[in-house]
Amino acid sequence: MTSRHTDHVLTARNPGEPAEFLASHPGYELTRGLDRLRRTEYSYLDEQNHLYLDFAGSGLAAASQHEAHQRRVRGILPGSPSTTAPAIDHARHAVLRHLNASPHEYTVVFTANASAAARLVGERYPFGRHGRLVLTSDNHESVSGVREFAATTTVIATQRPDLRVSTSTVIAALGRKRPDRRRGLFAFPAQSGFTGVQHPLGWIDIARERGYDVLLDAAAYLPTNTLDLSMVRPDFVTVSWYKVFGYPTGVGCLVVRRDALSRLGSALEDSSLNFLSIPDVEVGLSLLADTGVELISRRVRYLTGWFLDRLTTLRHGNGTPVARVYGPTTTVARGGIVSFNLLDPTGRVLDVRTVAEEATSAGISLRAGGSGTPGAGTNAAELCPRSLRALLRHGTRHVGESLDVAGLPSGGTVRVSFGAPSAVRDVERFIAFVERHFEDRLADEPA
Repeated sequence: MTSRHTDHVLTARNPGEPAEFLASHPGYELTRGLDRLRRTEYSYLDEQNHLYLDFAGSGLAAASQHEAHQRRVRGILPGSPSTTAPAIDHARHAVLRHLNASPHEYTVVFTANASAAARLVGERYPFGRHGRLVLTSDNHESVSGVREFAATTTVIATQRPDLRVSTSTVIAALGRKRPDRRRGLFAFPAQSGFTGVQHPLGWIDIARERGYDVLLDAAAYLPTNTLDLSMVRPDFVTVSWYKVFGYPTGVGCLVVRRDALSRLGSALEDSSLNFLSIPDVEVGLSLLADTGVELISRRVRYLTGWFLDRLTTLRHGNGTPVARVYGPTTTVARGGIVSFNLLDPTGRVLDVRTVAEEATSAGISLRAGGSGTPGAGTNAAELCPRSLRALLRHGTRHVGESLDVAGLPSGGTVRVSFGAPSAVRDVERFIAFVERHFEDRLADEPA
């Protein structure tokens, strides 16, 4: 199949950079420092001709992070966590500095990942016989799993077409103001790992005024956004550091308000900490600070907007759309995560396993199937609230499984996400891949 969009490439001022994009996004020039970063810290991407589009799944490690780890561990006695204790304390302080959190108000509990941090809250939170859990349906499965510990659970469904949740709906679910009474826990993601929707952080104060502690899942938000805990004050924040800067894996944390700490009890931190890797968190945070989160956020916003424009305007020969996007199609209050399905000319969904296989063969990393947010996936599939509650009770583990249970096509969605090393030529390469492999292709047509 031939592309009907070659003009985007032929008129580019620089290789891989469409002139139309550069003209409509002049601020992109201010992010050129990230091109230099890619050439130095992430040169392996271009050396291997690899297109990485799964930053919501995991960040990429910079070369200097690995080098710093090797320099440090060469001077550590094997099997001696005591020698790394000062470095672990430095990492705690680095986390608090990055979140602009006062050590008098917050403390850091290291865990294996954000999922372990959420489970720690669920297992220890004093729900009692009447404690409520209120959560949005686009929470990650690890946060949704807290419902097994609560006496009652209320799920606030996202609403089509953008799969957002209105503040008025949140207020209705939480009830009237009762700051003098502890009602339970309210949990939501700062950014949805499925749609990229960024929920209002003002919900934190709304919930606290109504007697709820707040668990904020920041795992998908922090890689490209700043969270200032001096301005917003959730009681619990869950983080996976590999999602932010790729390395180290196996290290996350629960950032907890000291006045909420007593509700979870003592000895929260596992005695077998990953003492060889936790100090690497400080290295990653230093690199992030040197690069500039705002710079990353700006570039990701430009790339996401361009990707959405390109993807949603792709058409088959008969004029039907090539893709169906789940969530907002603009960059307003959303991050660099886009979930979608590819369609054939008759509107049938192409199997995501086929998309994944052909992407892998083309040297492209993306997420296909489930994204860890069962409620968001089923809302996108237009299930009614009763069906959604049934799927949550069923205990499905991810979007793909939820769709399988519901008897829906394709086993999930395709998810593309951008990060610090991403560039506009990455968008163009992926769009060219879709045009080449899936334009005018029937769902039952072999490769």
